Amino acid sequence: MRGTKFALALLAFGVSVSAADKGTPLFDGKTLAGWKQLGGAADYQVIDGAIVGSSRPGVPNSFLVTTKDYGDFILDVDVRQDVGPTNSGIQFRSHSTPEFENGRVHGYQSDIDPSPRQWSGQIYEEAQRGWFSTGETNPPAKALYKFGEWNHYRIEALGPRLRVWVNGQPSADVIDAGQKSGFIGLQVHSIDKPEDAGRTSSWKNIVVRTKNLKPAPPMGIYPQQPA
Repeated sequence: MRGTKFALALLAFGVSVSAADKGTPLFDGKTLAGWKQLGGAADYQVIDGAIVGSSRPGVPNSFLVTTKDYGDFILDVDVRQDVGPTNSGIQFRSHSTPEFENGRVHGYQSDIDPSPRQWSGQIYEEAQRGWFSTGETNPPAKALYKFGEWNHYRIEALGPRLRVWVNGQPSADVIDAGQKSGFIGLQVHSIDKPEDAGRTSSWKNIVVRTKNLKPAPPMGIYPQQPA
């Protein structure tokens, strides 16, 4: 893949967070302060301490994005889907500029995919080069995401190294220097059928660290596939 090579070496994830660097919450649990909406007109609300994005028919992909950009960071976020299943994602190092398709959101995305394909936690480049890793690249990761439950994502973007863990287990490891910084965003995917309206994705406990960053241990051999 152009300019990209996979460094998929699957690991038993373990990384400690020092007490001195607990990170910065990106969501206060009450309001959408520090966020703005781009793309389509999906509905984003704060409900019971979570950001809930609901699909609407006839609109393109929608994104609730941070008003600040981030370069190197480690992001922790919990995500849940109960209605549906519907594809969603977490954007990072992403952009919206008039020069690119009249402001279309583009950049890296860690996928949230509860469909039978099961590509959750894989890395995709929205509106540009497409998939960098898939569930077929890392079959044991396909079972990590649990529909109807809170799932923990950790995204580590340090230089060109992009890594994702889902529920504490490794999902994707990619090297790509295409995007060095950009906003973080919460995607609600477009839908084609009116009966699919109201499918939701929820996010909470959104915390980013940008100081004293240390990468997780190198990815080793993945443990046995979860039951």
